[in-house]
Amino acid sequence: MTADTTSVLIVEDEPELAELYATWLEDRFRVETAHDGTEAIEAIDETFDVVLLDRRIPGQSGVDVLDAIRDRGLESRVAMVTAVEPDFDIVDIGFDDYLLKPVSRDELRDGIDRLLLRRAYDEQLQEFFTLASKKAMLVSRKSEAELQSSQEYAELEDRLAVLRVQVDETRTELLEQTSYRQLYQDIERIPTRPDEGPN
Repeated sequence: MTADTTSVLIVEDEPELAELYATWLEDRFRVETAHDGTEAIEAIDETFDVVLLDRRIPGQSGVDVLDAIRDRGLESRVAMVTAVEPDFDIVDIGFDDYLLKPVSRDELRDGIDRLLLRRAYDEQLQEFFTLASKKAMLVSRKSEAELQSSQEYAELEDRLAVLRVQVDETRTELLEQTSYRQLYQDIERIPTRPDEGPN
């Protein structure tokens, strides 16, 4: 997926703000807007890669829109773009990122780039583990001679090798972004047991 084929839905009830966001993004992405929750739920489908979603919108709330996206099994990445200060309720809300208004052009674009990079990493990891599982099954059931003589097995190993490189490259790219590097460092310091202090 390239940026110019990436489709973004902006769900924002202030038309001027929705138009501003669209102007900031339309040189890199295909952009559509919705101004209330009901319109967003009607518009959202599998063609949208990213949804920028205000929490407080008329009709259905932003959380309702997010629930509809998840209930439909859509793979859209969702960033809440909102003036609502985060509270503990965000733990149970299935968004991928949370941007507090006001947001700048760079913050919005960088937020989308992060979501797309995470999506690529997730897809690569999923494929990698699927193929690794297939390889493990074949290794446990076939002789070494059968494995060595199989063209399908050779192609599986080649694909795994390529994917391993792609996963490593995407992970490196993620960690080069300041926000993800900080997140990774924070994760490393999280105690694994209640009685443990920070690492």
